[in-house]
Formats: sequence, structure tokens, C-alpha cells
Amino acid sequence: MARVVESDYLVVGAGAAGMAFVDALVGHDPTVRVVLADRRPGAGGHWLDAYPFVRLHQASPFYGVASTPLGTGRLQTEGPEAGLHERATGSEIVAYYARVLQDTLLASGRVEFYPGHEHLGGGTLRSLDSGESVDVRVRRRVVDARYLSPDIPATTPPPFAVGEGGRVVPVGELPALRLREAPARWVVVGSGKTATDACIWLLGQGVDPDAICWVRPRDPWMLNRAVIQPDPATFVGMAADLLGAAALSSSPDDLLLRLEDLGILLRIDRTVTPTMAKTPTLAQWELDQLRTIENVVRKGHIRRVEHDRLLLDDGDVVTGPGSVVVHCAASGLKYSPLVPIWGETITLQPVRVGFPCFGAALVGFVEARRRDDAEKNALCTPTPYSNTPADWMTMQVLGNRASLRLGADPEVRAWSNTTVLNPSRVGPGDAGRADVAEAAARLRRNAPAGIARMAEFAGMA
Repeated sequence: MARVVESDYLVVGAGAAGMAFVDALVGHDPTVRVVLADRRPGAGGHWLDAYPFVRLHQASPFYGVASTPLGTGRLQTEGPEAGLHERATGSEIVAYYARVLQDTLLASGRVEFYPGHEHLGGGTLRSLDSGESVDVRVRRRVVDARYLSPDIPATTPPPFAVGEGGRVVPVGELPALRLREAPARWVVVGSGKTATDACIWLLGQGVDPDAICWVRPRDPWMLNRAVIQPDPATFVGMAADLLGAAALSSSPDDLLLRLEDLGILLRIDRTVTPTMAKTPTLAQWELDQLRTIENVVRKGHIRRVEHDRLLLDDGDVVTGPGSVVVHCAASGLKYSPLVPIWGETITLQPVRVGFPCFGAALVGFVEARRRDDAEKNALCTPTPYSNTPADWMTMQVLGNRASLRLGADPEVRAWSNTTVLNPSRVGPGDAGRADVAEAAARLRRNAPAGIARMAEFAGMA
């Protein structure tokens, strides 16, 4: 017989989005009760399965939940990122979510957590260990915090066939493999941030750049980490420069090249115009190291791995016997259709450009403070993740429009300036700074023409 539990909300997914939503909801509605469930054994989502050398790509303060900052807020004082904010390691992030779950959510007495449970639909959960069911009588809403959950190499098979004798390992197995052997060639597969992390890690372990073959079906644009920092003059100034460049641009590629000249965007090979614009962050020192890898394969996607060669869309590449193929090709960003956040369920999606933790916390805050679904959906419209330069424009237009709309709401604006998750936060100590005022004034001047030009590029009204 199923166990019966009553709750205002059932939140399915205890990853970054689910945790940020619940934290903000519970923090701003003192009567609410929440059941939080996840298939994994704890909170933290994909971080529980991440590769051992993973770090946040962005500054730690931008990640986590609104009530509890991740990290100490310190600036790095040594190494190639001296002067930039710290970036948490994977193990630090897992420990952080465990602490938030225990000390904030469960300690409130209004949140129950069901790890190792799958959601069968409606209010029904089932234990993956015992098979026993839990019937959650949901008084208000089910919250889908998994709608855009990423795939990762540790739990997702490679998107290509492997022939007899072909050696393919997920990126998370690199450290253990490196301890056991030194293959003649490492073949890193993927164009995104996981692949760049794998390459940087191998180079940091002393692997000769000539021993690395990088299969890069598309070249990526990446954001310069130096301008994505939790300082309003830096971040708002970057946004102002971006919109100013957009107003002067003649095409999407022209805009992205202008942003490279401004130091906002980076590309690995300056002789190739990137066709991928997911824009994770990268530091200059990482870029310098990645440029030492000269054996780059641009023949489309791999179709099959043999013991001594790769079969790709546009031809074969001989890698030699004994090569190890490093799988970094899982879909870290999902492109599910945008749907209203408030419907039969609450479907968590970004509501500004990037920064999904802030977006999920914002949705939790609005859910706690407002009751009319039409009002909430008008305030928090979802924005997509980007893939190509063209849809990067769409993301920027929708995200900037959302920022203007949210900033015009006094209650939301006041709350947004209290959380470091908000990249454009202007805290009490920043309000009188001349450099912040100057950046904000430039942003106001550049926004109308810049947004209009990007909307033109994206084919939007």
C-alpha cells in the first residue's frame, strides 16, 4: 500500500534548478510545505556524477541558491586567474548542496526529501530501491525541475558506434586511466566546455600537445571569464558594450567578431569563424593552452570508432593502434520547446540570459509572492539556451526584454538586488560608485538600438 503524504508542492529534481526554486519559495512563503524528490541519492543533480576535475565555468557567487552563497566570495590571489572570483570544484559543489539541503531546507521543517525516487506522473513517486510507492497529495502544483536537465558523459553513451578493438572512455575516467597507462594518442571528442576541460587537464598532466587529437565538429564562441564577474561595473559594463556593438553590426558574425575585439568573446582558432555559440566561459590562460593543440579534426561528427581510425561524416581519420577516445559529446544544454512556466505544472526554464540558478530562484520568489498565473507568466517569460550565432541573438533579445520587464517591477527589483546569484546586482555598497553609474548609463543608452538590431538578426518583431 502506498504511503500518503500531503504537500503544497511536489518538486521533481533536486539539481541546481530545483534547489534554487525550493530555497526561494520556502524562504518567502512561511507557510508552504514542499516534497522534493530525485532519482539520485542526494541533492546536486548532475554534479553527483561529474568528472573528478570539473570546476564551475563561472564565478562561484553566480551559482547555487539565493539564501546561501557558494564559496567565500574571495578573489583569487595567485595563479593565472589572480584577480578573478573563485570557482568551486565539483566536490565543493556537492558538499554545498548537501549542506543547503540539511541546514536550510530540511531544517525549516517544511521540506521533505525523497532521494532515490522516480516520478511516475501526477503525485506518484516510486523508490528505486524497494519499489514502494509514495502518493503525494499535491495541494498546489507539481514542479518540473528536470525539463532542461543536462546529459553528461558518465551517464550517457557516446553518440557513435564502437567497433571491435575501439577504446572509448567517458571523460570522468581520465584520471584513473592516466595513472595506469600513457596511450600513444588521446582523441578528445566534443566542441563544448567538457572537451576543453579534458584538453586542459591532459595538458596539465604533462601530455604533449602533439599526442592529443581534438575532434571538433564545430568551433565554439566562448565568453571571456574576465568580464563575467560579480562586480556590477564589470558585468553591466560588459552588457553595455555588447549592446553598443550590436547597434553597429551588419550581421550576427560581424557582431560576434566585434565582441571578440572588445574582449567579451573568445575563439580558439582565429582563422575559423565559429558556428557554435553556446558561450560557456573560458579564461585567457586556458585559451592559450588550447591553442597549442594543432591536430584538430573538422570532418563532422564521428559515426564509428575503430581500433586505429575514426569514421566521420566527411571522411576517415587514422589515429593509430592504442589510441584512446575520450567521450565528451553528451548534450549538456537542452533545447526543449519553450513553454509557459506556469501551466498545469510549473516548468522551470531560464528567464534571463543564462544564469539558470538565478532564474530558478526568481521563479520561486515570484511563486511565493504572486498568485495569478497570467501575471506570473507575463512577468517571467522563458528564454532559450543558444546553439548557433543566429539563435544566440534570439536568446539575447528575449533575455534583455525579460531583464527590462523584471527590472520594472519594484518588488522583484528589490529582491534581485539582495542575491549574489543576480549578475547585474547593485548592492548597497555599489549604489554610489561612479563606475557603476557610468556603466548603467551606457547600458540605458545602448539597449534600445542594440536589442532592435539583434531582433532584426534573429528575424523577430
